[in-house]
Amino acid sequence: MSKANLSCVQGQAFLLGDHVNTDLNCSGKYLPNHSVESIAKIAFDKISTGVASKIAAANGGILVAGDNFGINSSREQAVHIMHMMNIRGIIAKSFGRQFFRNAINNGMPVLECDTSDLLDGEILNVNFAAGKITRSDNSIIQATALPREIIQLIEFGGLIPYLKEHPDWKF
Repeated sequence: MSKANLSCVQGQAFLLGDHVNTDLNCSGKYLPNHSVESIAKIAFDKISTGVASKIAAANGGILVAGDNFGINSSREQAVHIMHMMNIRGIIAKSFGRQFFRNAINNGMPVLECDTSDLLDGEILNVNFAAGKITRSDNSIIQATALPREIIQLIEFGGLIPYLKEHPDWKF
């Protein structure tokens, strides 16, 4: 049984910009002796002051970024912190490839598309399975849809939960 339905995810958009290094913004490496919970309260503050508080006040949302979101990020901790922040998914022009795979392996939905017209704070309805983003004004942005198998991994909460249920790798 799937843990998430990626055909209808709604949330407020939180814009972050280009070249977001999640190691700097969501990692204990640069904040030694800090708990994951304390990092989640200040995540991304270096690039958008107070965004973690705004995300918490909105009870989560959807991160929207430009080019290379997650660049140079090899730590899974970043995705765990974003889950803790109730990030429902990430839309970006492009992703750092290690982060992109970490997101999938840890059940974080991701889409690649042109994000330049998306507005901070607007409500988005995202069909991650179809790669379709419906904006507040009902206009639609078509993103690059992920393969069915990747969607299934994300819906199960990531690679490990999927393999626990499907040790034979059958989709």
